Amino acid sequence: MPALVAAAATLWFAQFIGPVSHGDIPEYVASWVPQLGISFAFRLDGLALAFALLICGIGAMVFLYASAYFRSDRRLLSLQLSLMAFAVSMVGLTTADDAITLFIFWEGTTVTSFLLIGFDHEKEKSRRAAIQALIITGAGGLALFAGLLVMGSLVGSFRLSEMNLAGDVIRASPLYPVIFTLVILGCFTKSAQWPFHFWLPGAMAAPTPVSAYLHSATMVKAGVFLMARFTPALSGTDLWTWTLVPVGAFTMILASVWAMRQTDLKLMLAFTTVMGLSMMTMLLGIGGPYAVAAAMTFLLVHAFYKAGLFLSVGMIEKGSGSRDYTEISGLARAMPHTATVVMLAALSMAGMIPFFGFIGKELIYESTAHAHFAPQAVTAAAILANALMFACSGMVAIRPFFFRPRACPKDKPADPGWALWLGPTILAALGLLCGLFPSAVEHVLVAPMVQAVAGEGLPGHLALWHGPGLPLYLSLATFALGFVLYLLLDAIHTGLAAAEPKLPRTESWYDGFMRGLGKVARRTSVLVQNGNMTSYLRRTFLALAAVIWIALLAGTASWPGFRLSVEAIDWAIFTIITASIVVVLRTASRLTGITALGGIGSGIAIIFVIYGATDVAMTQLFVEILVVIFMAIAMVRLPRTGGVPFVPLNAVVAGILGVAVSVTLLMVLGTGLDLSLTEFFEENSAPVALGHNIVNVILVDFRGLDTMGETAVIAIAAIAAYAVLMAGRKRARGGE
Repeated sequence: MPALVAAAATLWFAQFIGPVSHGDIPEYVASWVPQLGISFAFRLDGLALAFALLICGIGAMVFLYASAYFRSDRRLLSLQLSLMAFAVSMVGLTTADDAITLFIFWEGTTVTSFLLIGFDHEKEKSRRAAIQALIITGAGGLALFAGLLVMGSLVGSFRLSEMNLAGDVIRASPLYPVIFTLVILGCFTKSAQWPFHFWLPGAMAAPTPVSAYLHSATMVKAGVFLMARFTPALSGTDLWTWTLVPVGAFTMILASVWAMRQTDLKLMLAFTTVMGLSMMTMLLGIGGPYAVAAAMTFLLVHAFYKAGLFLSVGMIEKGSGSRDYTEISGLARAMPHTATVVMLAALSMAGMIPFFGFIGKELIYESTAHAHFAPQAVTAAAILANALMFACSGMVAIRPFFFRPRACPKDKPADPGWALWLGPTILAALGLLCGLFPSAVEHVLVAPMVQAVAGEGLPGHLALWHGPGLPLYLSLATFALGFVLYLLLDAIHTGLAAAEPKLPRTESWYDGFMRGLGKVARRTSVLVQNGNMTSYLRRTFLALAAVIWIALLAGTASWPGFRLSVEAIDWAIFTIITASIVVVLRTASRLTGITALGGIGSGIAIIFVIYGATDVAMTQLFVEILVVIFMAIAMVRLPRTGGVPFVPLNAVVAGILGVAVSVTLLMVLGTGLDLSLTEFFEENSAPVALGHNIVNVILVDFRGLDTMGETAVIAIAAIAAYAVLMAGRKRARGGE
C-alpha cells in the first residue's frame, strides 16, 4: 500500500511537468498566523518539482523493496509508517514557500530520520548513530531557524520567494554574515559537510532500505536543496564562495579517500554519498549558470545510481549473506541479475559513456574550468575526487562478482525475488536512458531546476557528445587515474588502515563534547535536583519574580491613576483574608492551616459577589469547600510532625513575588484593555454556543479543548498518585 501511495503521488506531481517547464508555477497559500505574516505556503517551481518526483518516485521503489526485505519481520508496519512520515516531511520541506512551514518540515525530517536510523534500537550501535544524527542535525536546525527569523525580519516577509527577490537587500545588510552563517550551519549539518560529515557514515547502522532512501534522494540532500533554494538571496559574495568552495572541495576529497578504506560496500557508498554532496556544495559555491546546471544534473545522476547501488548492496547481502567484499567474490554466475544491475549503476557512478554520469561529469569540468575562484585548484580537486569515485565503482561492481569464487556465508547464493530487484533495475536503467536521451531530461527537469536556482535558462544543451574539448580530455585523465587507483586499491587500503589511528578525527571532538556535556549535566543535577521541594519552589518563584520585575522596569506600562475608596465591607474582607494568611503562616496545626486557607478563598469569593460575578463566586466557594475537605482527609492520614520553622529567606522570596504580582495587576489597570475578545464572547455565547452563562460557555465550548486537556492532566495525575500509593501499600504488606 505505501508503494502505491508513493507511486500515485509521483503521477500527481508529474502532471505539473508541462506547466512548470513553461514557467507556470503552481502556488498554494493558506493563512496561518496573519498577524506575524506566517502562512502555509507551497510553491512548485522546477527545483521543488524535481525533488518531489525524486522523493515520491524513489520512495515507491523503496517501499516495495522494504515490504520484501522485512516480509517476515513484525516491525514492517512501524518501518513503513516512519518512512511515510519521512517522505511527507521531505515533500513539505522541498515545496514550502514559507520559512516557518519549511522549518516545521525540516524538523520533521530530523525526528523521523532519528526513528529510522535507530530502527534496530536493541543494538547499541544503532542507538548511538541515531542520537548522533539527531544532535548534529537538530543543532543545525536550530541555527537555521534563527537565520530564517533574522532574514524574514530583515525582508519583512517569511515567504521564500520574496526573500530571494530581496537578495540585494540581504547581501547589503550588516546582518548578512549572521544570516549566512546560521543558514549554512543548518545546510552543512544536514548534508554532512566537514566538520559534521562523520554522522552520515555512522547512520549506516540503519537498515538497507532506510539508507537507500535517506542517503540518495532525500534527507542528506535537504541541505543541498536549501543552499540551492537560497542561492538568489545569499550567493554572489566572497563569503559565499570562500565558504562553500573550500569546504566542499576538502570534504569531497576527504570522503573519497576514506571510501577507499572501506571493505563494507554499504559503508563505502556512505562515504561516496558525502563526496557527492560535497561536489554539489562546491558547484553551488562556484555559482553561475554553468555551475548550477552541473550541480542540478549531478544531483539527478547521484540520486539514480546511489539509490540503485544501496538497494543492490541489500540484494547482495540477502543473496550471499554478506556485504563485505573481502568475504564474497565470483557471484556473477550465481546472481546474474544483481550483477547486471550493479554494473549498470556503477558505470554511471564512474561517469562512463553513454551513461548519465558521463554528462554530469563533463558539466562539472566545464564549470570548474571556468570558475572565478581558483579554477586550477578546483578542477584538480574534482579530477581527484572523480578518479577515486571511479575506483570505488570498481570496488562495488567487480570485487563481489568477477573475482575467483570463494566460500560465502550462504552456501547457495542466489538472486532475490522480483520485489527486491525491480526498484534497483529501474534506477540503473534510468542512468542509461537519461544518458541516451539527455534532451528529454533537460526539458523535463534540468532546465526548470536551473531556472529556479540561477534565475536564467540553461546555458547550452545537455548532450552525450560535444566533441573533443577540455571536458573530454579531463574525463579521459580521470578514467586513467581512476584505473590506476583501482589497481592500487589493496595498497591504498593497507596504507590508510595503518595511518588511521594517527590521524585526528572530528568525531572525537563530538565524543569529547558529549562527555563534557554529561559531566556538566551531572554536576548541575547535583546542585539543582537536591530533593528539597522548598528549594525547588524558592528557585521557581525567584525566577518568576525576576522575569516580572525585568518586564516591569523595562516596559512602558504606567502606574494607574485611581482614587482609593474603602468602605466597611472592604475592611472586613481585608481583615478576614489577612488574618487567614497570618494563621496559615504561624500555625503548627495542619487542620487549622487548611481551614485558614479556606478562609482566604472565601474572602475572595465575597469580593466576586460584591462586584456581581455571582457564578464565579459560587464556583470559587465550592472549590474552596472541596479543597478543605479533601486536604483535611489527606492530612489526617499523614504522620504527625513538629511545626514548620520560620525561614526568613522564604518570606523574602514570597514578598518579592507577591509585590511583583500586585504591581503587575495595578499596572494592567492603567493600560487600555483590548475588549474585542470579551465582546466576541458576549455576542456569540447565546446564539452560537446556546448558553447564557458566558464563563461556562468559554470553558466547555470556545475553549473546550483546553478544558479537556486540563481534565486529562488531572486524571492522569490522579491515576499516577493512586498507582504510587497502591505500590507503597503492597510493599508495606510485603514487609509485614
